[in-house]
Amino acid sequence: MIAASWVCLLSPLAAALTITLLGQRLTRRGAGFLASGSVLVSFIGALVAFIGLLGEDADARSHLSTGWEWLTAGDFHVGLSILLDPLSVFMMLIVSGVGFLIVVYSIGYMDGDDEERRYFAYMALFVFSMLLLVQSGNLLILLAGWGLVGLSSYLLIGFWHERPSAVAAAKKAFIMNAFGDATFAIALFLLIQHTGTLDYALSFGRADGLSSTVTNLIALGLLGGAVAKSAQLPLHTWLPDAMEGPTPVSALIHAATMVTAGVFLIVRTAPLFELAPVVQDLAAGLGAATILLAGFIAIVQTDIKRVIAYSTMSQIGYMFLAVGIGAYANGMFHLMTHAFFKALLFMAAGIVIHSLMAEQDMRKMGGLRKYLPLTYIAFLAGSLALVGIPPFSGFFSKDSILAAALAEGSYGAVLWVVGIAGAVLTGIYTFRMFFMVWGGEPSAFVREHFHALKKDLVGISMAAPVAVLAVLATFGGWIQFAPFWTPISTFLDPVAPPLVEASGLQEAVSSLCGVVAGALGIWIAWSIYSRRSVEVPRYPALQNVLEHKFYFDELYNVVFYKPAVFLARSLAWFVEAPLLSSVGTIANFVRGLGTDTSRIQTGLVRLYALAIAAGAAVLAIVFVAVR
Repeated sequence: MIAASWVCLLSPLAAALTITLLGQRLTRRGAGFLASGSVLVSFIGALVAFIGLLGEDADARSHLSTGWEWLTAGDFHVGLSILLDPLSVFMMLIVSGVGFLIVVYSIGYMDGDDEERRYFAYMALFVFSMLLLVQSGNLLILLAGWGLVGLSSYLLIGFWHERPSAVAAAKKAFIMNAFGDATFAIALFLLIQHTGTLDYALSFGRADGLSSTVTNLIALGLLGGAVAKSAQLPLHTWLPDAMEGPTPVSALIHAATMVTAGVFLIVRTAPLFELAPVVQDLAAGLGAATILLAGFIAIVQTDIKRVIAYSTMSQIGYMFLAVGIGAYANGMFHLMTHAFFKALLFMAAGIVIHSLMAEQDMRKMGGLRKYLPLTYIAFLAGSLALVGIPPFSGFFSKDSILAAALAEGSYGAVLWVVGIAGAVLTGIYTFRMFFMVWGGEPSAFVREHFHALKKDLVGISMAAPVAVLAVLATFGGWIQFAPFWTPISTFLDPVAPPLVEASGLQEAVSSLCGVVAGALGIWIAWSIYSRRSVEVPRYPALQNVLEHKFYFDELYNVVFYKPAVFLARSLAWFVEAPLLSSVGTIANFVRGLGTDTSRIQTGLVRLYALAIAAGAAVLAIVFVAVR
């Protein structure tokens, strides 16, 4: 079982190193097969570990394995360790399972790209980084995986580095995540200072006796890292720009890996957050605010991938809401179903983009159901799951979060109202996208530019993962249907026992209201974008605010970017230029002196003998004069 966990972790790393070292000796398609096979091996290892845990008593499902002692400083010791417990295994299955489908899809999507080998090496590195994060046996290894995920995302978002927009998006993602990394690291410094350890169990136990100020600061630092990595308000602006990467990268970042890391972090360090209830409430509040912010912005987007990206921000907001009120299993359940239907939507959108010569503007689309009937069905399944319409998977997971909010009390009631409003917005922006892409008659652009996928390995490698995810998005939520059967909650309870549990009545009320809210949003979108029976009121000022994404980018540009540029230019003009010019003068003098000295190096022995004799004479005169 432990061996299977190490295999799960190291298999993608081995693939990344092999692809890198073999270089052009490995065919481009061979690199895709190697990366896909390595992630499949990881998934098999995760399955073996999962089955092994199921065979044990619930209280004994925790195993720590240390490869070697990585760091020692006095009494402080950190090992390169992995932790096998229900939470890590749950994430291992999602990361490797959905990751495998995305990497297989990439074989077709990236076919013909000159840099396929580099792409698949990056993808394998990304999966390894995420697995290291979720399998980490202590907080320092978690931070290492955290940083590697940020690096991998930077490489993949900027994969097409010949595009200035891709380079800018990669830098933006890296910098904003680095801010969260810094707050995360500060929280670890505080833990080391006050508890002397970064071991999960020891640090959680010793933190129980710390002052509220220290625990609040630690929790705030961890929350900063989670907010940045999961693109929650106010560190959210990098995520839509991450669409500059290839579509499978968008699916991997948004569905199963990077953006879910913040949710995982809060659940993994739940004992620390529970010591700082104000920070925990802040996490729920930020999630609720992100639900509304992302929902409103998505309504006016015209790029199909950006609509799906903002829906990711919104759905991660639901997860933050859940873990912020202590409904940990509910948040993780939604993380799982979200991985299914969000990967499905991105990959189905990738087929649309691939078929329309890389076009992503929904205003040029329409009527594609006649050309891509199977993709149309898959996209419909993903859309209904996203909105939370039964029996699709999103219904079971999102409504369980609403029920937990309703059970929380007065603050939870506010969160519940926000969640219901978010469901309406989800229905509007999701089916606005759906009707613009698939409804009506084929547009002139579609008729001119559409080309079907090839019926070979390329087409199959793209179609097969979409079909699997369509089934999972449709039926994956049936694994848990509270309050009747709750295997996920039961499995995760030993690691993260819930702080709040909903009654059967609260579950029923939330499910009914959630479905009605989602259906209302679908009806509004249908009335405007399909039936066109409703004239949308025009509010230019509001439209402008939404199109500028509430001016967050402009605000950060004024507050951070422009002052930094001004400072850099000032230092260049008033410090670097004078200093470097004087250094240049000294360098020129030394260079000239060296040139003049080299002229006496003639190679004539008699001149060297004369110089030695003259030097000896000078020394003799000096000694005589001194006496």
